Amino acid sequence: MSVLESLKKIKENVNQINKKVEIIVVSKTFSLDKVQPLINSGHIHYGENKVQEVKEKWSQYLDNNSNIKLHMIGRLQTNKAYDAVKLFDYVHSLDNEKLAIKLSLYEKDLSKKLKYFIQVNVDDEVHKSGIAPDKLKDFFKFCKIDCDLNVIGLMCLPSINSDPSIVFSKFKVLAKDLNIAELSMGMSGDYKIAIQNGATFIRIGSGIFGNRD
Repeated sequence: MSVLESLKKIKENVNQINKKVEIIVVSKTFSLDKVQPLINSGHIHYGENKVQEVKEKWSQYLDNNSNIKLHMIGRLQTNKAYDAVKLFDYVHSLDNEKLAIKLSLYEKDLSKKLKYFIQVNVDDEVHKSGIAPDKLKDFFKFCKIDCDLNVIGLMCLPSINSDPSIVFSKFKVLAKDLNIAELSMGMSGDYKIAIQNGATFIRIGSGIFGNRD
């Protein structure tokens, strides 16, 4: 099955549940040659997790294709924040005050506003990125009020051993408490469950490109 056929199938599955969900094609590690058929078909949302890869892969292309929307879905280090603001339209991994301050500063320097998702560590995993649920409300206020960041939603990444339906339902409650509309959750293996629990952005990689090497 071609990447176009795979994307079409996923769109059909998504539309049966909720036509308003945005599909982020996770293009990390794949060359633009692999991605180009999807771009040619009119798909605009792509996810990457390394700033350096985006600089090398997308920089020249973006000069003539401003309709493309790039999503930072990996962990973002503060020393990469300047380039992230230059290159991305969305950041899904906002999770600490130091990063929020840097992003706010660089937005002013570059006269550019991004859209942000706060990454929440719903499973409370020791080695996983994300703000703890009990600190979310204060961090949300800090980002919105102190840093003037356009936080539009929350992002989560369930652990391999967790039940995604339980994680997603908890996550939905957190978003409702903050009156946040956008939820970035669900990947190739669990996106249907995510949409049923209110996902508005899903991140699909292997479901379109197949397994990475």
